[in-house]
Amino acid sequence: MELNELLKLMVDKGASDIHLRVPSPPVLRIDGQLIPQEDLPLLTPQDVKAAFDYITTPEQRSTFSRELELDFAYSIPGLARFRVSTLQQRGTISLAFRLVPIEILSINDLGLPQICKDLILKPRGLMLVTGPTGSGKSTTMAAMINHLNENDARNIITIEDPIEYLHPNKKCIIAQRDLGDDTKSFDIALIHALRHDPDVIVVGEMRDLPTISTAIRAAETGHLVMGTLHTTDASQTVDRIIDIFPVGHQQQIRLQFSQVLEAVLCQTLLPRVRGGRVAAFEIMLANSAVRNLIREGKTYELPNVMRLSSKDGMQTLDQALVDLVKGKMVTQEEALMKSSNPDRLLKSLQFGYELAGIRGN
Repeated sequence: MELNELLKLMVDKGASDIHLRVPSPPVLRIDGQLIPQEDLPLLTPQDVKAAFDYITTPEQRSTFSRELELDFAYSIPGLARFRVSTLQQRGTISLAFRLVPIEILSINDLGLPQICKDLILKPRGLMLVTGPTGSGKSTTMAAMINHLNENDARNIITIEDPIEYLHPNKKCIIAQRDLGDDTKSFDIALIHALRHDPDVIVVGEMRDLPTISTAIRAAETGHLVMGTLHTTDASQTVDRIIDIFPVGHQQQIRLQFSQVLEAVLCQTLLPRVRGGRVAAFEIMLANSAVRNLIREGKTYELPNVMRLSSKDGMQTLDQALVDLVKGKMVTQEEALMKSSNPDRLLKSLQFGYELAGIRGN
């Protein structure tokens, strides 16, 4: 089976990823589960090398031979775009394709929290979308950018590794920069973006001190900045941002970060009871209590603020998981696996069931 036929099979079966690795058959990830395609032959080193050569340029192959890893995008017109990750393992090439649908779904279509609509229309500040790899961060950000694109006129610059969703100009004008092809690094691209009259800057990944420092500075100077991190909750996100700076600078960064932060959205994906997957969100909005706790270094108290501020649109991940279980969208077992405090989540669920029984009587 040729590569494009394999990728069509991936789309037809509703898979999010396909892995080509010697000496296995192609493996699809469907609803979070890895499913080997046993009816297809085992892949040889020559098979994977031929696929890699087919979808790469001479420059990309040169980069891979030098660095032994490569990330880029690949498109099949009329079908889909794919984010491709390439690495070397045991002397052979391993390819992983992540499906990026051509159509950008709306905030409503994806079932994202409605607060996302308000957040993306803010004039300035820093918003962080976090979660583990494969949790849908890029999809959430794309839906929010699309909402802005349909509702306000702004100049948006994105810096991505690689570019995934393609945004046409609607009310906004949008420049999308690919790390590697269009720019050499996130932090340098951020500096130059600030000279390009931007209203909104989207950073695909805030992975190092120069990038995070420049992003905070950009938010301080009146821009709306969005970025992602691989953190699992809001408290950990704040700690990660602060801890990346030298100890002597951390108190100043706490002050700056508390002033520019607008929101942290932490998301994870769970299998739906009836098939497919659904996202659970932890939402922290930077009200005065949150800003004070960040300034004072009391991040351990942030979950309490979120739990007590549901009327303002905040919620902890456990609160989101409780709602999904009560709504019969996910099983209790799956929710407990995603919770950072399963014992507390179980007590919340049991209390909810007991309360429902009392009300039923």
